[in-house]
Amino acid sequence: MSIVVFDPDSVDDVDFKDRMRHPETADPAGGMWLSDTEPSFIDADALRNGRLKKLRDWMRAAGYGAVVLFDPYNQRYATGSRNMFGYFLRNSTRYFFIPTEGPVVLFEYPQSYHVSMVLDTIDEARPSKLVWSSVSGKDDETAGPFADEITDLLKQHGGGSMKLGMDRCSHLQALALEKRGCEVKDCQGEILAVRAVKTPEEIKCLQVSMAGAEAAVAAVREAIKPGVFETKLFAIMYHEVIRQGGEFIETRLLSSGQRTNPWFNEASGRKIRPGELVALDTDTIGCYGYYSDFSRTFRCGPGKPTPYQKSLYRMAYDQVQHNIDIVKPGMAFREIAEKAWKIPDRFVDQRYTSVMHGVGMHGETPFIAHAMDYETYGRDGYLVPGMVVSVESYIGEKGGREGVKLEDEILITENGTELLSRFPYEDEFLSGET
Repeated sequence: MSIVVFDPDSVDDVDFKDRMRHPETADPAGGMWLSDTEPSFIDADALRNGRLKKLRDWMRAAGYGAVVLFDPYNQRYATGSRNMFGYFLRNSTRYFFIPTEGPVVLFEYPQSYHVSMVLDTIDEARPSKLVWSSVSGKDDETAGPFADEITDLLKQHGGGSMKLGMDRCSHLQALALEKRGCEVKDCQGEILAVRAVKTPEEIKCLQVSMAGAEAAVAAVREAIKPGVFETKLFAIMYHEVIRQGGEFIETRLLSSGQRTNPWFNEASGRKIRPGELVALDTDTIGCYGYYSDFSRTFRCGPGKPTPYQKSLYRMAYDQVQHNIDIVKPGMAFREIAEKAWKIPDRFVDQRYTSVMHGVGMHGETPFIAHAMDYETYGRDGYLVPGMVVSVESYIGEKGGREGVKLEDEILITENGTELLSRFPYEDEFLSGET
């Protein structure tokens, strides 16, 4: 028997001085914070720098000296940085100062500066002035030092402008900044408008995120059987999302049987019975923090779907396909609402809340309401190439036994649309007579 001697010098990409280290990814940020499932074909430098340039182009055109970002989604868009994402969704203690020109300054949670300082989009890290201030009942005390530091930075790097955008903050912080001469503006809506049109690297992220979500839905479909709990199916979906490089699921929209009507019931401990419908919405924050948003409805076997189930499914399918088919670049939101599939009267009360909505790092702008809801929820605008939208349908009548949820995600292109969600529909619902 021959003995193979392993020569560590023959391997270039493994650091044998520290056996716990993993070979670094193609991203210069390396294994410091990216998962192994984030693909090398995405140019992470181009992704981060392209987004920051778009943000700063808008700031310059709008006359901002700087923005202060508390929203973790906006922070990630501007810099690529993420740190305890869910924690900072509810704790506004981590923030970025981003001038139109000059250094990007991160005000970070204690002892975690190293997480983001590997990124070329961040120039400096300082301790946050707001850590635990609400918990400690010290918001009144911290607002002043916070405003002093931000005002000083704005005077240094704002190019003479004292116009300061803030995506979210407490009124105490805004008042303190205004007292020091800053012109504070709520810029959340403006930033979302900047984010609405995707860069080429963002579209790649959306595509790979969708592939992971499709794998998760396939795992759910395979696991549907009599007696399985809704929560078990949701756990299977969540497991596969994480395994595919995703991060978290924003909702728990997976229901069965009578709990599919009306929509928006979240996963429960209910056991699924033969012949019942199982409906889900992915709502997944996937690879590189990009959203995957499509919906499907399945049936628990054995047997075949009932004529009523098939009719619900066919209507939902027709609604999605019709509304995809009418979309073209340059089309006004109001025109889409007016030309959208006409919902039969008995399903109007429980209609989905939009015809379609934007997709990026989460559900974003635009929100295109139904014609009947346009004065309440609608806004004027146009679809332009680079926007990504999810086209929605829910068909279930008030008091009905079940309902069907379907949804697809599409990219607006120069010539029309491109389907991003490719999970197939169920032939058993669409074949034959309803």
